[in-house]
Amino acid sequence: MRIRLLLAAGDRDYEEHLSQVLLDRYEDIFEVQICSTPEQIAELAGKRAFDIALVSPEFAGACSGHPAALTLALLEDGAAGGTAAGIRKYQRISHLVGSLLERYAAVSATAHGGEGGGRVTVAWSPAGGTGKTTAALAYAAQRVAEGKRVLYLNLESFSSSPLYFAESGRSISAVFAKLDGNVEVLLQGLRQQDAGSGIYYFGRPENYDDIHILTEEDQERLLRACARSVDEVVVDTAGGYGQRIRALLETADAILLLTDNTPASWEKLRQFQEQNNLFEAVRERAILVVNKGGRRQNCPLERTVALPWVQAEDPIVVYKTLSARFAGLG
Repeated sequence: MRIRLLLAAGDRDYEEHLSQVLLDRYEDIFEVQICSTPEQIAELAGKRAFDIALVSPEFAGACSGHPAALTLALLEDGAAGGTAAGIRKYQRISHLVGSLLERYAAVSATAHGGEGGGRVTVAWSPAGGTGKTTAALAYAAQRVAEGKRVLYLNLESFSSSPLYFAESGRSISAVFAKLDGNVEVLLQGLRQQDAGSGIYYFGRPENYDDIHILTEEDQERLLRACARSVDEVVVDTAGGYGQRIRALLETADAILLLTDNTPASWEKLRQFQEQNNLFEAVRERAILVVNKGGRRQNCPLERTVALPWVQAEDPIVVYKTLSARFAGLG
């Protein structure tokens, strides 16, 4: 279910431009109704309900008989009255949309879209340094190339996302204290879409503790909310193994199980296979990803992806070069 937006800016050129961008880039989020006069707004009273009303100050009176969950005045730069009940008219539309969704999430009680959603794919390795992030992004880029809406979610303690995305984006930290609310709408306001790959992503956490203190229940709410608005969520996990990692692996629809060309990574994979009862539970959903030009060794997983060593200093070039290796795995 999309958010119903009433746009009454009193400026036809602005209305048409904004509504066209929303249609082109945010069609899955908004349903837009334009009203250019107070009379048109009055005609809608009693006929349609709206979630957000975005109106010029002179139209505020006309909207009083047509209440919405959130009504915001479109303010010209330098206009008096602050932004408590308003929003700047002339700013980057991605920022305007983010602000709209963040404010709407604060006043709406439930998330849109029900309990369904896209699938969750987790990239994990029992060894460090195997290239989880590279593999996760290569897989995500290939899924986008196959026509899917894909969100990359980095749950590492220290995120390397700024190396891969040109814009840092708004920090995902803004959602962690609000996981009991309408987090789905808030997340849609926070996410960015990378122009080069088409992957959706969030800005890195503001500090280490923001990720570190998430409980298993928090993690589940976050994943469920992320998955409702996309076809697939690709999760880049923190190193090591603990209850949060186990919970991710138990509930994931697919697992990219990483190793590379080092003896240590294969030994740790062997120990996970032989000593942890979780291996058998996730075996059918796991895909062995042998990174950095490594050769497959003894492992009972049937599905395998071999990633060659790519000689490039730019990490973006590396993951895009490898992305085609994941074709057909979705």
